[in-house]
Amino acid sequence: MKHSFLKIALIVSIAAPVAAHAQFGSGVVYDPTQSAHAIQQIEQGQNIFTNSVKLADNAIATYNLAHQMAMSPQSLYQPFISFSSVWMMVNQAANTYGNSQSWTNSANTGVNAPYAYQQASVPRIGQLNGYGNLSLSGQQQIAAQGATSDINDSVTASNLQTLGTIRANSQQRQADINALAAASNSTDPTQQTELATLQRINRALILQLMAQQEANQISQANTLQQIVSQKQQQDALKATFQQANQYQSGYNAVAPSYAGAAAAMRY
Repeated sequence: MKHSFLKIALIVSIAAPVAAHAQFGSGVVYDPTQSAHAIQQIEQGQNIFTNSVKLADNAIATYNLAHQMAMSPQSLYQPFISFSSVWMMVNQAANTYGNSQSWTNSANTGVNAPYAYQQASVPRIGQLNGYGNLSLSGQQQIAAQGATSDINDSVTASNLQTLGTIRANSQQRQADINALAAASNSTDPTQQTELATLQRINRALILQLMAQQEANQISQANTLQQIVSQKQQQDALKATFQQANQYQSGYNAVAPSYAGAAAAMRY
């Protein structure tokens, strides 16, 4: 009997620690290794989620940038568009005597400028009667004034043709500028390629060269007109010097001497 009691006590003493180890809390078994692994997986999932959010934000930002780049020509340049002024056509004159219409047409187109200028001006005549009988100094004065008239007619007719041609081409030039501005401010993807942009840059440079050429032509025309005006003033000044130089000899040849005048007064 005593032997059986000791045997039961030994079994109970051995089973008690096993039961204490197996029971934890409400019956859940705790494994530290598995818990650490689970925490690590949660952190990895959180990182993946954070990276996904960042990728989404980058994708949205990239789309917004592309949209802004597509709309930027219109949004940036549209407020600064100011159409340039073209050369206005010269209004038709009254043409009272039938000689002004050709001049107006030449001023607008540059066609038949020499004929139009002569029609609206005092006609050019040949050498003056008795020109060959004048003294060398007199011939020089007449010839200088005649050269001024001839050169002035030539320069004025040439300037009229140049300005008329520029005025006629200004309408097409303005259309080219408007087309270039429309293509530059377009949101069409085909107009935003690198090749299209380079073509517009080249076209803009060509238009700039044309405008500079026209400005140079106008400047040259003004310079020629000033040269003619300076020649006219110089001719008048030189003629005054020649007349002053010849005054004494001419006066002595025409007017009576002092002695004769005094005798006439005494008479």
